[in-house]
Amino acid sequence: MSFTKSGNLPATLAKISHLLAIQKRRGYIVGGFVRDWLLERKTNDIDIAVSGAAITIARKIAQEIGGKFVLLDDVNNIARVVVIEDKQPRETSHNQESRGVEWHFDFSPFTGDIESDLARRDFTINAMAVELSQFVTASTAPKMSSRKSASFLTEKQSPSKLIDPFSGKEDLRDKLVRGVSEQIFEADAARLLRAVRLAAELDFTIEPKTESLIHRYSQAITEVSGERVREELLRLLTLPRAAYHLRYLDKLGLLLALIPELAESKGVEQPTVHFWDVFEHSLQTVAAIEFLIRESDWEYSNDAMLTTVPWSDVIEKHLSQEVSSGSDHKVLLKLAGLFHDIAKPMTKSIDDTGRARFLGHTKQGAAMTANILERLRFSNREIRLVESLVYHHLRPVQMANEEFPTQRAIYRYFRDTGEAGIDILVLALADYLASRGPLASMEDWKKHCQLINYILAEHDKQQAKIFPVKLIDGHDIMNNFDLAPGPLIGKLLAIVNEAHASGELSTREEALALVRRELSAVSKRQTRVSQKSQNSGVKTIPNTK
Repeated sequence: MSFTKSGNLPATLAKISHLLAIQKRRGYIVGGFVRDWLLERKTNDIDIAVSGAAITIARKIAQEIGGKFVLLDDVNNIARVVVIEDKQPRETSHNQESRGVEWHFDFSPFTGDIESDLARRDFTINAMAVELSQFVTASTAPKMSSRKSASFLTEKQSPSKLIDPFSGKEDLRDKLVRGVSEQIFEADAARLLRAVRLAAELDFTIEPKTESLIHRYSQAITEVSGERVREELLRLLTLPRAAYHLRYLDKLGLLLALIPELAESKGVEQPTVHFWDVFEHSLQTVAAIEFLIRESDWEYSNDAMLTTVPWSDVIEKHLSQEVSSGSDHKVLLKLAGLFHDIAKPMTKSIDDTGRARFLGHTKQGAAMTANILERLRFSNREIRLVESLVYHHLRPVQMANEEFPTQRAIYRYFRDTGEAGIDILVLALADYLASRGPLASMEDWKKHCQLINYILAEHDKQQAKIFPVKLIDGHDIMNNFDLAPGPLIGKLLAIVNEAHASGELSTREEALALVRRELSAVSKRQTRVSQKSQNSGVKTIPNTK
């Protein structure tokens, strides 16, 4: 079933058309919905251009059709009406109802004729319109499929039905993203990123003249608000082949305009274990991440590599979890891949053996990453997650020390990394692949995968010990040792949990005995500090009264 025939959309559009007619206002469906409708792509966003005060009209329509009114842009007179279809019952394990489809109707004003409005839009494939009443007729006609209704509105004997002054339909056919005019990027520099994202989403090519315009105006992207850049960048990186899209942004001059901190990494050579310089290694890390999470192929991989990679429904579910609006663990993992070595150029030194060293690059890189993401208006949770990925990306290999890590090391790793723990393990594997590239050894790769598999398996065992069986809690510690609530209680519980996860204790009595030893050690430390203070020669002024 095509999306134009699904649910209540045709009926809702018919109501909107009727209400506009009563108010003697003209309405046109414009932009992305027309494009996607002609391509038979699903979308829930419908742009409607109206002759009149769009905010007032949208508010009235929301009241009449039972939608939610949302003011989008008071200055440019743009508003949204959100309509959620009635929930439809469906069979689930809990006999729950499924949420109805959510439609966004965005109303904007136009003055004069609709062609003038289309001339101010960005790309030809977005500069098409259909009169609302005609669209309703086509989409609600009996036995009228999406393909037939599209033909109805574009057939040669009825050229007025699809309003297409810039030949957008031809560019759809030729799979081209073409600017409406040479001024489109001067009017809104966010279109520079949108062109790349749109071409990536549709698997189109940016037309050469438009591509040249993007390169010419690339520095203008710095004038765009961080919020808008973040939205476009996340939508682009969510798509498969994110590494390819990042490379294309670099070709157009947009990547370094957005993130000038990356410029220093170009041409920075690394030790012989690395096949590429820092910049190329970073892009290859993103590509390797996509390979490991089953999104895209990697040109230097083979089937045997993927079969040894740790993967499960649990890992996939974790990486698919939303972090903030518009982002999940997968897309932020890709960002971390791009940034993980960003501080290598400024931390590079040559030791006595002539080998390049990058001491402290993880700590400095984490700080740089946080600054970049703050500038681009990422949420605090997104920033903390990516910052942790960059800071800890070497830790999985470092804690192995030629052998499998200890139980205590594994416990502390997940304690310190929290929700980033699994992500960092994937990043560590991608980092290895992107270091060796075509020279990657299958024997070494298996060892890396065995390490990550071991860490994951032992962590699962530790969780199984701790969560079902809680040996003691804070009240036990306070009651048994006559302690008041405070930070010390939490520290003691953390010590008990670590020892429990590491297999060093398994009973309540052993847990209380450990707390007793820790409190004794604390008391001894305090006594030593007190004695040292007394012996330091500090004199007090006698009371002469």
